[in-house]
Amino acid sequence: MLQRIFPFLVWAKIVNKDTLKADSMAGLTGAIIVLPQGVAFAMIAGLPPIYGLYTAMVVPIVAALFGSSHHLISGPNTAVSLVFFAVLSQFAAPGSAEFIQLAFVLTLISGGIQLIMGLARLGNLVNFVSNAVIVGFTTGAAVLIVTSQLKHVFGFEIPKGLTFIHVWEYFIYHLANIDYKAVIIAITTLASALAFKRIAKKIRWIPSLFLAMIVGSLVAYFMDDPQIKLVGELPSGLPSFNFPQINFEKIILLTPSAFAVALLGLIQAVAIARSIANKSHQM
Repeated sequence: MLQRIFPFLVWAKIVNKDTLKADSMAGLTGAIIVLPQGVAFAMIAGLPPIYGLYTAMVVPIVAALFGSSHHLISGPNTAVSLVFFAVLSQFAAPGSAEFIQLAFVLTLISGGIQLIMGLARLGNLVNFVSNAVIVGFTTGAAVLIVTSQLKHVFGFEIPKGLTFIHVWEYFIYHLANIDYKAVIIAITTLASALAFKRIAKKIRWIPSLFLAMIVGSLVAYFMDDPQIKLVGELPSGLPSFNFPQINFEKIILLTPSAFAVALLGLIQAVAIARSIANKSHQM
């Protein structure tokens, strides 16, 4: 019973010199990769960039100790970030103090729902979700993510609150406002990521995304254009612990969306864990 509640008690028995060395290298690589990813996920969710790094630091520690899969690395991801933005932007301006408070409340409710589902052994319901549903969902999420990042890639503002079709309509009608320097930086960064990813197939320790971020940053630096928007300085140190202001009204407001976030996270986790487990022949 104790091992079911604390899975790390089982894993601790199989740790040896070789696995510790491999895990240390994987942890170092993951820490380097998550730097640009965490910032990007926070921006997709409408949160200040530093919150992506906070999430990337705390969640893997909790998941490593209490997670049920040897293969899954938990943390922020594109689909959940996008759902957070879609849900919370209806009630508060992205990046505002109210938006951040609502994000904390939505996270707590979603986590509570997942905990209840886990204790009730409802995770098996995911077995009835077909691969076609998962592929369709992830493809749709990818299209929405591309749409949400148009303003950053092409360097001009798109009004907030527009629907999917209206965003593309606004983008097409304002192509004359494209900042070509921003486009060059975006294309260079993307091309570098793809190139380093190919190299990483032969040299596995290469952090492709981190190196691509460095290349893109150098291009922006040498352009020396004040019109190019930067992420800006990130706060140093850890934030002070403040419990979010939770009231009954916020809970009622966010609970329906929290169910969607909880189920989405569960489906993603199970799908990824199964995929990796099948490849490694370890279930």
